Amino acid sequence: MSSRFGTGDVLVVLGCLCFLTTAVAGAALSPTATSGTDTGTDQTTLVGVQGVGSYHDGGSVRLLDGTEERWRTSTDGVYFDVTRLDNGSVLAGYMAGGYQDCGPYDSPCHRTGFRIVDPDPSPEVVSEWSFPVRNRVASEVHDVEPLPGGGFVLADMEHERIAIVENGSVTWQWNASTRYEAPDDPTTTDWLHINDVDRIGDGRFLVSVRNANQLLVLQRGEGVVEVINADHDDATDDDGLVGDPEILYHQHNPQWLGDGAVLVADSENHRVVELHRTDDGTWDPVWQLRGAAGQPFDWPRDADRLPNGNTLITDTRNARLVEVNASGTVVWEHQFDYRTLPYEADREPVGEPVGAPTYGDAGAATAAGGVPVLTPLLRLVSAAVRLPRWVGEIHLLMTLVSVALVGAGLVVRWRE
Repeated sequence: MSSRFGTGDVLVVLGCLCFLTTAVAGAALSPTATSGTDTGTDQTTLVGVQGVGSYHDGGSVRLLDGTEERWRTSTDGVYFDVTRLDNGSVLAGYMAGGYQDCGPYDSPCHRTGFRIVDPDPSPEVVSEWSFPVRNRVASEVHDVEPLPGGGFVLADMEHERIAIVENGSVTWQWNASTRYEAPDDPTTTDWLHINDVDRIGDGRFLVSVRNANQLLVLQRGEGVVEVINADHDDATDDDGLVGDPEILYHQHNPQWLGDGAVLVADSENHRVVELHRTDDGTWDPVWQLRGAAGQPFDWPRDADRLPNGNTLITDTRNARLVEVNASGTVVWEHQFDYRTLPYEADREPVGEPVGAPTYGDAGAATAAGGVPVLTPLLRLVSAAVRLPRWVGEIHLLMTLVSVALVGAGLVVRWRE
C-alpha cells in the first residue's frame, strides 16, 4: 500500500468536503419557524408530548402562549391526548412505570390510563385512573375524553376496547373482538392498536382502529353502525377486515366534521386528508395536504379543523405544530427541539370540536411531494434516528454520495 497522496486520498477528501458542505449549508438554509397573527384566536395551544429523544420516556403536557411556553408538567412516563376540562384542569392520557400495584404482572410494572393536571398555581398531577399492562409498547391509553354529566370514555390498546369510566370504575365497554378476530391474548401483541375515540353524539363514538386502517362509528347498545374505509378485496390479514391503505394507513386522531365528513391525520401516508361519504356509502378524499412551509410532513398524528376554517396539524417527527388555511399556507407555526415527539395539540378554548368547516373540493396543493426511493428511505432513517429538522431528500442524497466517495477512495487507496 502506497503512502503517497493519490487518487484514493482525493476521493476521501472530496467525500468529507461534500458531507461537511451539505451539513453546513443545510443547517444555514433551514426554514425558520413563523408566528402568524391572522388566526382569529389568542393562539393558546395545549400540547401532549409523547417523549423527548424517545417514544417511551420524557413525555410532558405543555401550554403554549403563541410560540412561548407558558407551563409544562413532565413528572414521568409519556403523554398522549390532552383536553382542557370545564374547571380549567387538563385531562391527559398517559403511561408510566415504577408501580408496585401490578395485578397479574411482576412489579415494578407500567400502568396506563389518564391523569388530571391542575395548572394553578403551578402544574401538578392531582389525580389519576390507571391499570397495569404487560409491557409499555403499544399498550397505552392514547385517548380519553370527558362525557357530558361526568365520566370519561377512553381507547384502551392493551385490551383493544372502548371503555367508559365513571367514579373510578368501568361501567361500559365495547370489545373489538366482537368485530375483529382476536388472537388468544391481545395483550401479547400489537393487534389492532385502537388509538382514538371521540363522542360525536348521544352514545355515539368515532373510533380509530389503526392497524386495520379503519374508522368505526360505534353506537352504544347497537355496536358498529358504519365503517370508514371498509374492508377491501385485497386485504392480506387472516380475517380480511382491513381498509385500503391508499385511503387511510395507520391513522391517528380523526375529527368528525359533521355527518358525511371526517378529517384525519393519515400518519403512514404522511398527509392530512379530509374524507367525504359518497352516495354509494364509500368514503373518498376531497382534500389533502402532504407538507407545509416547504417541508413534507413526517408522521403527522393530529389534525384539528378550527372554527375559523384553518387546520392545526401536529407533525410529529418534524417536531412542529403548523396551522394552515385551505390552500395549505402556514399562518402560524411552533418548532420544538428536534428531539421532541409531540403527539396531539388542542387550540384553546375550542379544542377539537365536533362539527367544523369542511373544505369540500377545495383541492389544496399536495405540497412538498416526495422523491421515489429517497423519501421512503429518509422516513425509515428518521423513524430510527431523530434527525435535525432541515434534513431532506437532497441532504440524504448528498450524504449517500459522500459515503460512496469515501468508500471508493478507501478502496482505491488500498489498491494503490
